[in-house]
Amino acid sequence: MQPGERRLALAGAGVVGVAFGMARFTFGLTLPALRHDPTLSATGLSDPLLGAIAGGTFAGFLAGIVGAPLLASRRGPRAPTTLGGLCGALGALLVVLATSPGVLAAGAVLAGSAAGWVWAPYSDLAAALARPWVRPGLVSAISTGTSGGLVLTGVVAVLAGEQWRVVWATVALASVAAAALNLAWVPAVDRRTGRRGHALPWARLAVPALFAVVYQAAVALGFTYAADVARAAGLAADARPVLYVIIGVLGLAGLATGILAGRLGPRRVAAGCLVVLGISLALFAVGGRSPVIVLLAAAVFAPVYLVGAAVLAVWAAAVAPADPGRALSVAMVVGAVGAIVAPVVVGSLIPVVGLPALLGAAAALVAVVGVVVGILAGQAR
Repeated sequence: MQPGERRLALAGAGVVGVAFGMARFTFGLTLPALRHDPTLSATGLSDPLLGAIAGGTFAGFLAGIVGAPLLASRRGPRAPTTLGGLCGALGALLVVLATSPGVLAAGAVLAGSAAGWVWAPYSDLAAALARPWVRPGLVSAISTGTSGGLVLTGVVAVLAGEQWRVVWATVALASVAAAALNLAWVPAVDRRTGRRGHALPWARLAVPALFAVVYQAAVALGFTYAADVARAAGLAADARPVLYVIIGVLGLAGLATGILAGRLGPRRVAAGCLVVLGISLALFAVGGRSPVIVLLAAAVFAPVYLVGAAVLAVWAAAVAPADPGRALSVAMVVGAVGAIVAPVVVGSLIPVVGLPALLGAAAALVAVVGVVVGILAGQAR
């Protein structure tokens, strides 16, 4: 990579790492501590309420996805990445100061929006600032920055113990630092108005959108309930964040997404991700029986979570090379529906059905869709 491309990769990895690895998923990590914190509620927070807040964080993610291209069309693609850092910082600060479920929810939703603001614009920045043959690897490197955020969150959570506000304070500080680095290393790029004249290939976006819906739903469930499953398995509170460290470290496999997509094709890689995500959810479904199973579930979940995020960006760029950011935004908007609905539905049904059965059902559905995407991939070749 040339120096400018390297700076874009590092700054982008930092921003995405904080927005995705920290601001978007810290709610699930801190959920067991939030549930019984008397400073938020004297009677505790119910599973339906926690599920609704978790779904709300992904609704914030959807709002960021929708708003990013609108802001980019006026101020260039760097502007949404800066706004995402600010949303992550302000949202996390609200969570730190929360003394009621309402303020907690508002902060978590605002922090969750950070990921929506920052992801797709980097496809446009890569298209504008990087050479064509460098872009797939660069986009993969940026997406895999999430690993660093997850590791940092897990380490801080281990050190903080039950002090969940310390974890959220770290999210706020990291968001400010990442936004500052982005402003320093990524040049402002004007929106190229000519690109808006290209119509998106809607038919070719259908399968990536299907993948995005199921992928986002599976990821939302994994991150929302992994810590709860770990608690049921008997892992001590200070050991549960190790799950995030495992996901972050093994998630570095996402760096190979560009190579995998080049050899196998994005569809095949995406199909494999869904099948393995289904396996990981099945392991989480029975993970309450043993800490070993929980750790194995996290290890299986980790690589495909990051590869799935990266392959969606690579896939969108391949489908719509004239406007990769807008194509990715469309797939993400559709996919965000799965992320919003899944935690709400599961949270509302836990008191009736139980979490293990719900995770098992989700696992089967995710794996089946993965097989369908794989069959479609075979027909496309």
